Amino acid sequence: MTAELRFDPPALLAAATEQSGGLTNFGDPAFRKALEVLCDSLEREANLSALGRQLLHGKFIELLVNRLRIEQFFTKHPEIENEKILAPIVIVGLPRTGTTLLQRVLAADPHLYSMPWWESRYPVPFPGEAVEAPLQRIERARGEVAVMVEAMPKLMSIHPMDADQADEEVMLMEHSFMAAFNAYVHVPSYMDWLHSIDEKPAYDYLRRVLKFLQWQKRQRGVVASRWVLKAPHHLLRMRLLLREFPGAKVIQTHRDPVETIPSIGSFIHTLWSIYGAAASPVEAGQEWSTLMARAFHHTMDVRKDNPGSFLDVRFIDTVKQPLEVVRAIYRFAGLELTAEAEDSMQHWIEQNRRDSRAAHEYQVSDFGLSEEQLKRDFADYRAVYIDL
Repeated sequence: MTAELRFDPPALLAAATEQSGGLTNFGDPAFRKALEVLCDSLEREANLSALGRQLLHGKFIELLVNRLRIEQFFTKHPEIENEKILAPIVIVGLPRTGTTLLQRVLAADPHLYSMPWWESRYPVPFPGEAVEAPLQRIERARGEVAVMVEAMPKLMSIHPMDADQADEEVMLMEHSFMAAFNAYVHVPSYMDWLHSIDEKPAYDYLRRVLKFLQWQKRQRGVVASRWVLKAPHHLLRMRLLLREFPGAKVIQTHRDPVETIPSIGSFIHTLWSIYGAAASPVEAGQEWSTLMARAFHHTMDVRKDNPGSFLDVRFIDTVKQPLEVVRAIYRFAGLELTAEAEDSMQHWIEQNRRDSRAAHEYQVSDFGLSEEQLKRDFADYRAVYIDL
């Protein structure tokens, strides 16, 4: 192991300053403790592969450089701070419950802000790249997606990767170092610490980057009203989400966890196998099953106090009658669904049919799970939303 690839926070911060040309303002210092805990967990628990160490080390420096350059943009353009993030539409639900489909259909409406994968992957213009013409970022992101799909063909059956299509804001939240890094590797002490703290700084930083992206969009002539966001990450932080984004309208998608949890286990194990040495499918399945059970119980508790903030959508309805679901969402959110937007959504649906992708195949037992266990662990949730 080479010294320069150790996860040492001071060295990572110094490398980011050097790569940014000497910038030193990282913004809100709350990320520093998170970085320390995460680095310690990576070194002690993650059992990183050589490739995983290289990829995550580079990723951390990139995130820190982004923080430096974002603060530089806010200094040069103080008007960014005046951007208003109106009450967003936030889609939450487990993977394989139609969240990606639903977000991308809504993103076809030009009156809603959304971020394609390239924008969440590269939220900061490259040096010398005009804000108005992000062509370098788009091309690099397309190249990365092509490499990922070639290296992991089954990725497309789990999550339809596309650099130009709307995707989750989780990569933005990673800049706070308070995020789901257990999607990459097994970092139990970091996750225990994360669940013990107030993650407000992560949501504060998400809002800050959304302002930055919204300002960039407006420089490109893209003017909309509200954001459509999507991430299962919010399920365990729903009370915080509603507090930090007042008036948010949450669309919760539903499908039997007996079907979705093993799929998550497969997805996570696929990622762990890239970054870790000898990643355990059983450990991946059991960790994420436990985590998602906690997330569902948390959201169910929050819903008791905020019934008007949630709209339920069944997976089968999203697949079979997506525009009917969209109309219900617009009524719920108090938005006008224009004929232009509906035509755009219909065109997207016709061009992105599910039967063009291979089925996602796996064995439930591979991930240390069973139908009986899943029915038991998610009994409360299934009684309310599935076993109707």
